[in-house]
Amino acid sequence: MFYSLALMALSLLIYFVLNAGNAIRPISANIVKAPVSKDSIMQAFSHPLAIFILQLIIIIAVSRVCAYLFKKIGQPAVMGEIIAGILLGPSFFGTLIPGFTSFVFPPSSLNNLQMLSQVGLILFMFVIGMELDLNVIKRKAGSAFVISYASIIFPFGLGMLLSYYLYSHYAPANIPFYAFSLFVGISMSITAFPVLARIIQERKMTNTKTGIIALTAAAAGDITVWCVLAFVIAIAKAGTSTNAIYTTIFALIYIGIMLGVLKPLLKKLVARRVKNELIERSTLAIIFIVLLLSAYFCELIGIHALFGAFMAGIIMPQEWNFRQVLIDKIEDVALVLLLPLFFVFTGLRTQVGLLNNASLWACCLLIILVAIIGKLGGSAFAAKFTGETTKDSLAIGALMNTRGLVELVVLNIGYDMGILSPEMFTMLVIMALVTTFMTNPLLDRIYQTKKVSQL
Repeated sequence: MFYSLALMALSLLIYFVLNAGNAIRPISANIVKAPVSKDSIMQAFSHPLAIFILQLIIIIAVSRVCAYLFKKIGQPAVMGEIIAGILLGPSFFGTLIPGFTSFVFPPSSLNNLQMLSQVGLILFMFVIGMELDLNVIKRKAGSAFVISYASIIFPFGLGMLLSYYLYSHYAPANIPFYAFSLFVGISMSITAFPVLARIIQERKMTNTKTGIIALTAAAAGDITVWCVLAFVIAIAKAGTSTNAIYTTIFALIYIGIMLGVLKPLLKKLVARRVKNELIERSTLAIIFIVLLLSAYFCELIGIHALFGAFMAGIIMPQEWNFRQVLIDKIEDVALVLLLPLFFVFTGLRTQVGLLNNASLWACCLLIILVAIIGKLGGSAFAAKFTGETTKDSLAIGALMNTRGLVELVVLNIGYDMGILSPEMFTMLVIMALVTTFMTNPLLDRIYQTKKVSQL
């Protein structure tokens, strides 16, 4: 009865208010509003938020399908996600369905897509830094140290030699040779530690001698290559040797503060605030502030924000499974939601149609060949030199030749800085895909008659 009376009273109130309101004329009554038309409905579809939500739906769906299919054929899931990004770009759907790219990925939406993809990359590089165990690198130094630096020196040197030929044909205007040459050398030297770790895990090589050497060498190489990359970016951005020296000094001070001050402070913070192996939201907020400040200062001093995220991951405490808990909290959102945006943004930049003649494809094949000889050949030679068997040496070389996602991150940095032309960017992306795709088939071929050497 009470509910019925209340409902009747509300209904009467609504009736009298609406009836009285009909006599009121608003000040803007003379403004004639256009009726809802087909054009206004289309404007709703083209609203920035509507476009962004549609982009997310398509990107996540296509990425998951491609990841599933690639796992079925024995390839890492991340390879499927990378291919999904290229499929959604102008190289496939943009050619097959010309209106698709312009409708789903209009130029006006790309800035938002890029910014959010950069957030995903910052979280991803933070996770990579946390996945690197410096204690393992120290314990397994020996042969892994030799292999790690051989896997950088050989491809870096060959890349710089190759850049001597590439510069006049494919370097953008006003880019000095040293910037182009150093960047090509870096792009040849990358090993994708996260992809390599997942390949080793999927092939049950985690406790094998070959797997541990490859993981340790890749971890040490990752740290070295990112430091070298930070130096190259500093030189390229500075423009003059004096500015480059200042940037390098600030970078060294920054690294010193991160390792000497913030690392022990975070260790004390975790020991005091974390109880029962649960991270409170306030502690998580502090960690995110450290991460973002690190990325911010790296961007300010002239090296890329991603290096700051990487360093923030390295200084995270290693007590109990603190890093793993953080990774579990971040990884799903970063890898499933945000990182595919980066793949698509890379795919939108990768225009295979630009390689429209035999000389461009010949150059692309030359880049792939030099990358394989430098990375796979250099790593295998160093492994053989340290006493590994021929098959295990080739397996280590094949694993170190995996470039994958990290290579795409570096290439996008070069493209954003104007060091790489669209043609050069596309050729290097194809090189990254080929060298990653060949890892599992090569390992199958190498070990078809012999199991991996056990510890």
